[in-house]
Amino acid sequence: MLINRLAKKLLHSKIQEGKVVLLYGPRRTGKTTLLEDFLKSYPRQSEIKFVNGETRVIQDALSQQSVESFKRFVGNARVVCIDEAQKIPNIGLNLKLIVDSMPQVTVIASGSASFSLAQEVGEPLTGRKKTIHLFPVSAAEIIATRDEIFFKENLEHLLVYGSYPELFQIKGSEKQQEYLRELADAYLFKDILEMGGIRNAKKLRDVLTLLAFQIGNEVSLSELANNLDMHKNTVYHYLDLLEKTFVIVNVRGFSRNLRKEVTKTSRYYFYDNGVRNALINNFNPLSLRDDIGMLWENYLIMERLKKQSYSELLSNNYFWRTYDQKEIDWVEERGGRLFGYEFKWGKKSNKPPNDWIKNYPSAEYMVINKTNYLEFIV
Repeated sequence: MLINRLAKKLLHSKIQEGKVVLLYGPRRTGKTTLLEDFLKSYPRQSEIKFVNGETRVIQDALSQQSVESFKRFVGNARVVCIDEAQKIPNIGLNLKLIVDSMPQVTVIASGSASFSLAQEVGEPLTGRKKTIHLFPVSAAEIIATRDEIFFKENLEHLLVYGSYPELFQIKGSEKQQEYLRELADAYLFKDILEMGGIRNAKKLRDVLTLLAFQIGNEVSLSELANNLDMHKNTVYHYLDLLEKTFVIVNVRGFSRNLRKEVTKTSRYYFYDNGVRNALINNFNPLSLRDDIGMLWENYLIMERLKKQSYSELLSNNYFWRTYDQKEIDWVEERGGRLFGYEFKWGKKSNKPPNDWIKNYPSAEYMVINKTNYLEFIV
C-alpha cells in the first residue's frame, strides 16, 4: 500500500526561490521516496537536479565553498534536491552560498541525523530555511490513503508493530517482526555510532531497553546510571543523541513555579511503537500484554506530535505532576491557553486533579480514550 504522505503538501507550500527546505526525519521513514514522488509532480522536470550526499563525487562538489564551482554544479537547474545532505562537509555554509549567489534556485535538503544537519545549517541559514519533519506513517495518512474503517480495524496492529512505511508492503507478522528487529539492530543507531563518537552499541541499546519499560513515568538519570553501571553524564549524553537522531522524544514537566510541581525530570517516548517492542522483543497481541497503557500513551503522543507538525500547530508540550502524585499525561500550551489531556485505553473517564483546577482554572481538560481519540490525533 503506497501511503499518501502529508509532508508532500507541506513541500509544495514551502518551496520558494532563494530558500532552503530542510526535510528531517528518522531513517527508513520514506524521505527519499517522498522527494522522488514530489519531484515527479514538479511542472518543469528539466529544471530539477537530484543528488545523493552519500556519494563521494557529490560530497567533493558541494564542499568546496566556491561560488563559481557551485554555479557549474547547479547549471540550468531551478530546483536542487540533496538527499542525505548531512554527509556533506560544511553543508550549511555551502547551501547559504548557493541560494545567495543564485536567488532563482530552490534547494531541498534531507537528512536523518538532526544533530549533525541542524548544527551545520542552523546559523548559516538563518532567514533562508524552512523545515519539514517526516515521521513514520500517521493515522491521518492511513485514513487518507484508505479510510477510517480500515484504520480502526488495524489499530491494535499499529499499537504493537508501529507504522514504518515499509511495514505496509510486508505481509505476515513474522516478516514484519524480522524487519523491525533489523531496524532496531542496524539502522536505528547508525547515525549515532557514525557521528556521535560512541562505540558501545550495547550500552546504547541497554539505555533504550530501560526506557521502554518506563513510558509514562519520570526517568531518573541517576537511577539509569546505577542500573547500567555508567556515569550519569554519559547517560545524559546518550539520551541527548537518541533524541536528536529521532529515536526518542523528551517531554519535560510543566510548572508555573508552584512549589509542589515536578519540573526537573523528563518522560521519554519512542518515535514508533514497533521499534520499542522490537527492543524488548515483545510482539504479543494486546490480549496477552500488561503494557497496553504504555503502548496507548506512546501511540497517542506521537500521533499528536505528527498532527501538530503536519498542521503547523504551534504548541509547547509537557506532562504535569505534583510531588503528591497528582498528574496529567499531556499538557499543551498554545495560543496563550492551557489544555490538559489524560490517556485511558478503556472508556473510563475521570475529573481533573483539584490542584490543576485550583491553580489553572481557565485550563481545559479532556480524557482521551477509544471513543474520542481520532479527534485528538486526526
